[in-house]
Amino acid sequence: MEKINTNRAVLRISAGRPDQFPADPLPQIALSGRSNVGKSSLINSLLGRKSLARVSSTPGKTVTVNFYLVDDALYLVDLPGYGFTRRSPAEKKAWSALTDGYFVKNPNIDRLVAVNQLIDVRVGPTDDDRMMLRFLANNRIPFFITATKCDKLSPSALRTALDAWQHDVLHGIGNIPILPFSAVSGMGKQQVLHEILARL
Repeated sequence: MEKINTNRAVLRISAGRPDQFPADPLPQIALSGRSNVGKSSLINSLLGRKSLARVSSTPGKTVTVNFYLVDDALYLVDLPGYGFTRRSPAEKKAWSALTDGYFVKNPNIDRLVAVNQLIDVRVGPTDDDRMMLRFLANNRIPFFITATKCDKLSPSALRTALDAWQHDVLHGIGNIPILPFSAVSGMGKQQVLHEILARL
């Protein structure tokens, strides 16, 4: 696919129910990850904007499925973050239902071309991350991994961490791309964009 204009992007809709998901016949790349993993920062970096996606120091602010329309060519879909322990059981259930709704009750799920699974390189894969990766693999949903906040580690520590993920978390799943990224330094921005466009 030809290069798209990432600066031409808008928040198309913040959906609180599956029936609000847009029906446009456009490919979708979903962003998944735990709360505070850096999904909003990644979106803003990729799209060259400072505050298109709201960044908060409070984990779990995204309570909707947010569809960002990019150059009228694709959607970046920001799924609610998981794993925020200070959320009430009722809130966790509602959030789980919304995310599950995207994968299970979405009439346009065939437009999902890949999931970008974000994992904080400082924390490493959590149990929730591993569960999500198994879900994607078991349901044959194409995905790749973006390791966020990579400016916090030295180059050698970063390589050691990512090598461990490939041998541990992805063992038996296959050779899945793991892309180091930092919204602060800009590391990996072009690689993530390239991976997204390659899926279209």
